[in-house]
Amino acid sequence: MPEVLSRRALNRATLDRQLLLTRAELPAFDAIRHLYGMQAQAPNPPYIGLWSRLAGFGHEDLARLLRERTVVRLVLMRSTIHLVTADDCLALRPLLQPMLARSLRGSAHGKGLAELDLDELAAAGRALVDETPLTFRELGERLRERWPERPADALVNGVRNMVALVQVPPRGIWGVGGQPAHTSAEAWLGRPLDGRASLEEMVRRYLAAYGPAAVMDIQQWSGLTRLGEVVRGMGLPRFVTEEGAELVDLPEASRPGPDTPAPVRYLSEFDNMLLSFGERTRTRIMADEYRARVFTVNGIIKATVLVDGFVRGLWKVVRKRDEAVLEVELFQPVSARERAELEREGMRMLDFAAAPAKVRDIRFS
Repeated sequence: MPEVLSRRALNRATLDRQLLLTRAELPAFDAIRHLYGMQAQAPNPPYIGLWSRLAGFGHEDLARLLRERTVVRLVLMRSTIHLVTADDCLALRPLLQPMLARSLRGSAHGKGLAELDLDELAAAGRALVDETPLTFRELGERLRERWPERPADALVNGVRNMVALVQVPPRGIWGVGGQPAHTSAEAWLGRPLDGRASLEEMVRRYLAAYGPAAVMDIQQWSGLTRLGEVVRGMGLPRFVTEEGAELVDLPEASRPGPDTPAPVRYLSEFDNMLLSFGERTRTRIMADEYRARVFTVNGIIKATVLVDGFVRGLWKVVRKRDEAVLEVELFQPVSARERAELEREGMRMLDFAAAPAKVRDIRFS
């Protein structure tokens, strides 16, 4: 019979894989590789995500990697922007391409691309961005010179999903705004996409960062479907949750005991910790009743507070001139010890996220 893993046992195992039980003594590059992708629609959340996980992490540690082209930002899992290493960019994009093509056909832009040769569109788009990095507005204008009868946003999204477009710096540098400019991963990295990568390796890498997990979790994280046969063929150790969901894990993986202490952590917006599990097993990190308060109707995933390893509230930093206030909205009461820990960790987070502010404060609600 498979071993039964309690909710707390799953929680501690995943926190350990996510470097959230103890801040890791790792370079930022190694952490990004281990985490196998950090969702990164906005520039700043990956910095908070790494700060929460690494000892001594500074803004320049990630900014330097982006400038050196050892990590990149591009559309990958779930057809969303992710921060990954250059090697993982080249390996993951071919594996995920069927999902990206499918999501394009099923999107609002699919109608605007009806009967258009998508390979021809991809080749034209890549030629343009390889000539010089372009914003999506600029790319759309150039593409409409060739296809004037097509909507610019449909053409751009066709290229987005058919070509591995990386966002070039200064996009992704802490505190830098503006519209991102894009070029192809092949041009930016000077290497072709790696068609040798396997789904089995992808599953192993996912489990190393998020396991134990169900097949549906791997599919939720990646956006791919029909991975059951792939997982079954790998002969991985099997477990079950208390609710009966079947899980798999790596044979050598660490699974700390359910009573392992879990420190307070401030997770960033869009943290993959919340986005990489299906509804049946997401309770390892967040109770179902809190989902609507964290996952908004317009697609924003709010920044959350972990207390004893589980989501217990939301946070945001409000800036006014020289003042920065960390506003913490708790979903349920916490002990005096937990509140003191929230305050200490919160002030450290303000030191990182709002360093220029002369006045810093924390307010609970």
